Amino acid sequence: MFKGIILSVIASVTFGVLYFYTQLLTGLDSEQTFGWRMLATLPFLTLLMWLLGDLPHIKSIYQRVLANPAFLLLMILSSLLTSVQLWLFLWGPMNGRGLQVSLGYFLLPLVLVLSGSLFYGEKLSKFQIAAVILAVIGVSHEIFRLGSIAWETALVAFGYSAYFLLRKKMGTDNLGGFWWDIVIILPIAVYFIQSGTGSLAILQQQPFMWLVVLGLGLLSAVGLGSYILASRFLPMILFGLL
Repeated sequence: MFKGIILSVIASVTFGVLYFYTQLLTGLDSEQTFGWRMLATLPFLTLLMWLLGDLPHIKSIYQRVLANPAFLLLMILSSLLTSVQLWLFLWGPMNGRGLQVSLGYFLLPLVLVLSGSLFYGEKLSKFQIAAVILAVIGVSHEIFRLGSIAWETALVAFGYSAYFLLRKKMGTDNLGGFWWDIVIILPIAVYFIQSGTGSLAILQQQPFMWLVVLGLGLLSAVGLGSYILASRFLPMILFGLL
C-alpha cells in the first residue's frame, strides 16, 4: 500500500507540473497538443514498462483479444474513456474552462469513494470519513458559487470513475492496459496533428519545440503511469482520497 501512496503523490505532483507545462506549446491548439502528447507518451511509457518489467502485460492483453475478439470492443471503450479525459485536461485551460475541469478533479475523489463502497464493499475509516466531509464541503461551496455543475466537471468526475471501474472489471488495470489505450487512439492523435493549422510548421520553425514535445511525453508517461499503478495497488476509496 505504501508503494501505491508514493505513486499517487508522484502522479499528483506531475499533473500539477503538466497543467502549466502545456502553456509552453504556444501556437498549438488543444487537439494538436493532445495528438503530440499521445505520440510522445508512447515511447516513454514503453521505456518505463521495460524498466519495471511490465512489458509482458502487452502480450497477455493481445492474446486475450485473439482468444476473444469481442474483448476488443471493451478495449476500444477503455481507450475512448481515457482519451476524452486527456483531451479535456488540455482543452479546459486553453479555452477558459480550467476552473470547471479542475472542479471535476475535486469531485472525482467523492465519486471514487462512492464507487469503492458500492462496487467493492470497501469501508471508510474515521479519518477517511472526516476527509470526505471536508471534500464535500469544499466541492459544494464551489458548485454553489458557480451556480451549477458544468458538463466538464461531470465528465471528469464520472468519466474517470467509469474508466477505473472498467479497467478493474476487465483485468487490465496495469501499464499494459494503458499502453493499449494509447495505441488504439493513435490514429486519431495523428489525424489531429496533421489536420491542424501549421502544427508541423511550428515545430520546424522553432526547433526547441521538439524538446518541449519530448518533455510533454516524458512527464505524461511518468504522471499517468504512476496514476495507473497507484490505482492498482490501492483500494478504490484510498486511491480516490489521495
